[in-house]
Amino acid sequence: MLKRRGVKITLCLLAALIVLAGLGAAYQWYGSTQDRKNYSPAGSLYQVKGGKMHLYTEGAGSTTVVFAAGWGTANPYADFSPLYEGLRQHAKIAVYDRFGYGYSDLTGRKRDIDSITGEVHELLQVSGQQPPYLFVGHSLGALETIRYAQRYPEEVKGILLIDGGSPEYYESSPELKLVSGIYKGLRATGILRALYHVNGFAEWVASDSNGDKLLPEKLKEINRKAVLLLAGNRNMTDEIRQSQENARVVLAGSKPLPIPVTVLTADYFGKLDDDASWMDSQAVLPAWSVKGKQIIVPDSSHYIHSYQPERVVEELLQLIEGE
Repeated sequence: MLKRRGVKITLCLLAALIVLAGLGAAYQWYGSTQDRKNYSPAGSLYQVKGGKMHLYTEGAGSTTVVFAAGWGTANPYADFSPLYEGLRQHAKIAVYDRFGYGYSDLTGRKRDIDSITGEVHELLQVSGQQPPYLFVGHSLGALETIRYAQRYPEEVKGILLIDGGSPEYYESSPELKLVSGIYKGLRATGILRALYHVNGFAEWVASDSNGDKLLPEKLKEINRKAVLLLAGNRNMTDEIRQSQENARVVLAGSKPLPIPVTVLTADYFGKLDDDASWMDSQAVLPAWSVKGKQIIVPDSSHYIHSYQPERVVEELLQLIEGE
């Protein structure tokens, strides 16, 4: 009798979970449908490798500053926006969305580093951008900026890394596929969408980027929609799955680069040395350039541009002017 009752309870619980999962998926589907109605590209879409890639541009100048977002940064346009005001009068700004990010399509192409840099190269060409380019790479975006300079050296005049990881660091780091899978599961079941209604959750999600405090409400809303539409998608998942091999490809390429590379390292509010492997990898990252330097930025975390945008702009202007 007790065994039979236990089976019944288990079946009831499973049925309840299935119903809840179904309701959550329906909630996510409806919310996503509504979000897409007001999720319009900030820039322009261009046909690249069988899909559409998004590029946002503004400003003017002889140098085009090309921004590469870090892994999982759902909307690069919103993410880098604290830098636009200080740059637009001195250079042209070009922020691209890799496939699976921002306003770009999803793609069936593998997220290996040469596919990614080839797509970026084609996007810059078909959109009419003119080198020389000054690349800015945040976090995992550092790999594609270095690889782009290896493959197209005549197009790159310098690189600024915003807490960008070194190829050596990513080659020896475990892949974070689990993180991507968790995001995908929370998004698909509607749990992530529901959590955004919890007071303080949005700020917690953006804790590494200063709680998005520097963004106006419109851009905060764009970030929210991007996360709920894209977090943990198959392109992001494959990108992180390929990260170790991508790092090996970069390591096998030419070094040092014949261009200046400035490494901005967050001090994590005085706790940089809590992660010795990251700290040490940042210290040797300037060796990737014949003219490399490291600057530890105080009062900042991983998204330095969300805490100290003026310092990032200052270093960019120095690279633009060739100092």
